[in-house]
Parts: sequence; structure tokens; C-alpha cells
Amino acid sequence: MTPGPQFPDDFRAALVNLFLWRRDVRRFKPTPLPEGALERLLGIASIAPSVGLSQPWRFVVVESPQRREAVKACFERCNAEALTAFCGERAALYARLKLAGLNEAPCQFAVFADHATEQGHRLGRMTMPATIEYSAVMAVHTLWLAARAEDIGMGWVSILDPAEMAAILDTPPQWTLIGYFCLGYPSQEHSVPELEREGWEVRRPPTIIVR
Repeated sequence: MTPGPQFPDDFRAALVNLFLWRRDVRRFKPTPLPEGALERLLGIASIAPSVGLSQPWRFVVVESPQRREAVKACFERCNAEALTAFCGERAALYARLKLAGLNEAPCQFAVFADHATEQGHRLGRMTMPATIEYSAVMAVHTLWLAARAEDIGMGWVSILDPAEMAAILDTPPQWTLIGYFCLGYPSQEHSVPELEREGWEVRRPPTIIVR
């Protein structure tokens, strides 16, 4: 057997620091990513764990200005509808939040989970088919951390209509939208997430979520 790598204390400390500094970025510099950076990050994402080694994640890189405008229009409409669910101070706070970097991010892509994939021979998902989607989320998280390690920020846009997004991106019906993502260099750095800074929510200690 090949012995596994040893991770020293300074590596583990740096890893925790990476977790702490991962941010859902909404404000980007217009600077494009280096040549091959996206392809490298997608490659790293593809070593994420997946149910039955199914690797069900599907990436759709969106470069067309027309498609980007359609995505932005979808977001703006869904965001306006979401605002109506709140009232009073909470509505005012929601309206003030910047919830997408669609105007600034130089790189944009969508992630889907392919429920029709035969890879993995359905191992582990016959009783829990949603594990296909969980696997795709693992790829997203892996990419997110790899990007942050290179000082590249990523933002997850979820205020979108999945059916409309499938039509805009012309994806197969068996694909389920996981999210739309903006990638680029952050124009700001903060040790505290924006939703905490703005007073939307506070992070709970682990003692209240473990039973």
C-alpha cells in the first residue's frame, strides 16, 4: 500500500483559514482570469466525491452576451418577486442587498446535475435519488475552495427560475439546475460575510445544531 500524505499543523491551520475566508462574492473586478484558469478549476472540481462515482455535474460556461442578458433578466424578475415575500424593515434590507455579480463577473457558468447519467450504475441512489444533486454540490464546493486558494472569488446566484434557465442554456430535460455562478477577482475583501455585516442573519455556534 502507498502511504497517505501527512498534513502538518501549519497546513491544517491554513486550511481552516481558507474555509474562513471563502466568501459568496458579489463585487468583482473586471480583470479577466488567466488563460486556462477556468479549465484548471473545473478539473479540480471533478475530483469531488460523488455517489457511486457517478460524477453527475455538468458545467455550462456562458460567454454569449445574449445569454448573459437573458440570465440577468431572469434574475431581476425573480428578485423582484422575492422582494414581495418580505415586509417592513426586512423588505428594505432585502432591497439593499447586492445578491448577484452578473454585471461585473468576467466568467460565468451554470452547474447542473445529470439524473440520466449511467455512470456509477445507480449505486447509492436508488433509494435516495437526490444524492445526484448532492454530488453536484460537492463539486461546486470543491471548485469554490480551489478558486479562493488562488485569490479568485465565486458567487452563487440562486434567485433564478430553473425552467427558464434550462431554456436559456438549452440543456437536456434530465439536467437539474444547481446554480449559476460568477467567477473573478473580488473588488473587496472582508473577514465577515456580507449578510452578517448587513444584519440579515448571524452565524449560529455548532452547539445549537448538534443533538
